[in-house]
This record gives sequence, C-alpha cells and structure tokens, in this order.
Amino acid sequence: MTKLFSTLFILLMLIQVIWPLNLPGLRKRGDAWKLAMAALVVFGITTLIRP
Repeated sequence: MTKLFSTLFILLMLIQVIWPLNLPGLRKRGDAWKLAMAALVVFGITTLIRP
C-alpha cells in the first residue's frame, strides 16, 4: 500500500511541476513542496497505525 501511495505522490509532484493542477493551494509550479509534505504526513500516519 505504501508503494502505491509513494508512486501516486511522485506522479502528482511531477504533474504539478510540469503543469499545475489548479486546485486550491496548488496553483503555482513551486507548490509541489506541499504535496511532498502531504506525503510525509500520510507515511507518518501509516507507520503509526501499522502494528
């Protein structure tokens, strides 16, 4: 499951750099760091939940 999330976030970051997603908070190309921070939060939560 974490491999799926990691590939999804990497693809989203690449798309954001090439062509901005125009979602609220993701209007500029330089906002790819926000996706990276979201990925860190998701991975942190999954490691806390995992037994």
